[in-house]
Amino acid sequence: MSLLAPPLSLYVHIPWCVKKCPYCDFNSHAQGGALPVEDYVDALLADLDRDLQTHSDALERRPLHSVFFGGGTPSLFAPEAIARILDGVAARIALPSGTEITLETNPGTVEHGRFDGYLRAGVNRVSFGVQSFDDDKLRRLGRIHSAGEAARAVAEAQDAGVENINLDLMYALPQQTPDGAIADVERAIALRPAHISHYQLTLEPNTLFAAKPPPLPDEDSAWDMQEACQARLAEAGYAQYEVSAYARDGRRCAHNVNYWQFGDYLGIGAGAHGKLSRATDGAIVRTTKVKLPRSYLERAARHEAFGGVAPVAPADRPFEFMLNALRLNDGVEAVLFERRSGVAPERIAEPLAQARARGWLVDDATRLQPSADGRRFLNDLIELFLRDDA
Repeated sequence: MSLLAPPLSLYVHIPWCVKKCPYCDFNSHAQGGALPVEDYVDALLADLDRDLQTHSDALERRPLHSVFFGGGTPSLFAPEAIARILDGVAARIALPSGTEITLETNPGTVEHGRFDGYLRAGVNRVSFGVQSFDDDKLRRLGRIHSAGEAARAVAEAQDAGVENINLDLMYALPQQTPDGAIADVERAIALRPAHISHYQLTLEPNTLFAAKPPPLPDEDSAWDMQEACQARLAEAGYAQYEVSAYARDGRRCAHNVNYWQFGDYLGIGAGAHGKLSRATDGAIVRTTKVKLPRSYLERAARHEAFGGVAPVAPADRPFEFMLNALRLNDGVEAVLFERRSGVAPERIAEPLAQARARGWLVDDATRLQPSADGRRFLNDLIELFLRDDA
């Protein structure tokens, strides 16, 4: 089956943070001294050059749909460094005016006045890792900011002219009550962000919390928190469009929606991942970059490849597609499956029939959309699309 080239995004990974949080399983590293900012920016652009050369058949004449600086804590890099990256990107690949460009930041790492600089650099969306507005919960999570500092940082960004702001919030925190979870949501709503990401704290492997689990609410309490917070967010005008994403009208995160719709993305930086589709031969590949910042910089200095490439077999594509698309409350048009995966729809007829028989999908042949029960049992729904020999 042939593929239609989907939108193309760019993910830029900045791997350093001030302090590693005990719940974090991302590729992040405590900075431990002065950061090699200039060398790392050089390496990022060399990484992009190599990807553009290696995958020229998949990338020719494709503009960028979005750019996302993630980490780690990208705001440890000054606006001048972010501007240099974006200028370098625009010199290599089409970056249309108005493209969504997101910068992740932690409230404790942004200096006063920097938001003006980030806007001038080209950033037009800022995502704050607030997690909670309860100082005790922040301390338990290992965060370096206070609730007051978080509120002030958001206000400073708004005063600087940043209109598109996301706040990350967690619930089911150590010893949290439903009232405490609602209080966090109330504080977030009061700051009038355009978008709120609200997700449950989970114990990920190879983290301090996994080794020494804190006392967390049970599953029933966590579900009660989720439902209560969803209702309050909806009342305040934040529509849920994905498992953990809530937005005001017109403020859905374009970058993440591209992921969930099985779009393509370049990933540059230590530990970054990418996904690329080739319309010429129907191939889909995933790219990975070396994780350790030191190894990444050494490869750049030696002009070596930054990572590897692996094909996505057609048999694996139904599960990968559904793993993303069924996170969306509205799902996707059914025709998008074949267009983005290159797999004939007949290949998923049986699991689709099972899902609809169980009431996990909306009964509409033109859409792949989870029902209310499907969203509640999302993992079970997605597992229906695992390949038989997995």
